[in-house]
Amino acid sequence: MAAWNLYRHRNSDGSSKDWAVRSNSDGSITTRWGKTADSLPGVSNRYGVKQLDIERQKQAKGYVLVGAVDIDVNGNVVFPGNTPATQPQNSDPEPVPTPPVESLYWTIECRAKQVVRVELGIEVRRLIGAIQTLSDGHATSEQEWNGWQQLIDATLNAEVFELSGQIKSAHGVLPCLFLLALKAKGLKGVDIDIATETARDLSVELKAEQDVLAFFGTDLDSIRETAEILGLLKPRLNLAAAMSDTDDCWF
Repeated sequence: MAAWNLYRHRNSDGSSKDWAVRSNSDGSITTRWGKTADSLPGVSNRYGVKQLDIERQKQAKGYVLVGAVDIDVNGNVVFPGNTPATQPQNSDPEPVPTPPVESLYWTIECRAKQVVRVELGIEVRRLIGAIQTLSDGHATSEQEWNGWQQLIDATLNAEVFELSGQIKSAHGVLPCLFLLALKAKGLKGVDIDIATETARDLSVELKAEQDVLAFFGTDLDSIRETAEILGLLKPRLNLAAAMSDTDDCWF
């Protein structure tokens, strides 16, 4: 059996693009992507995510499984029965450095039923309210992300909609956490995608997105409180505080 699962997305203009994924023995996931051709030039390694999860994300975006293939270190794709690729089938690819994040792009497509659209609007306002409570409220006009108002306006009348935009480093990490929290809700009929400029989709597992946090000049420990309130991280148990509230019982 070949090492990679190959998926294809067909565009309305007749063109298509491919995406392939495999799991490695060290626990990492390698993905390749590009226009449908004999080779896939785009490549990256990731840790902390499961192959099944990211395959489901791609399927939700319209990618269809083509089949199992072999891909060599140069990205050349070989289907079963054809001449084998130069890379031995049972070996892992050489480690590929993950490109640094330079910008993030987001899209929201809401085609849900009315009851879900109402729920989405409620969740948008709840999350924004929580973020406003946490933030200091001193963002400059250059730092202000226009997605806040776009989401409020789009969900005001609970209609179907499509929105897209960009998150720059100057906007800070809060817009990214906000969209990931919405994505984590998994509302049926509401597709939320956040991707880097290399088309790598962000997962809701923040531990796997350390490079994205670094793009905003922060890290997991610094945003933990916010992420816990937004539901992206489980709250840590403070044993010291818990023990301090417990009466000593001696016999």
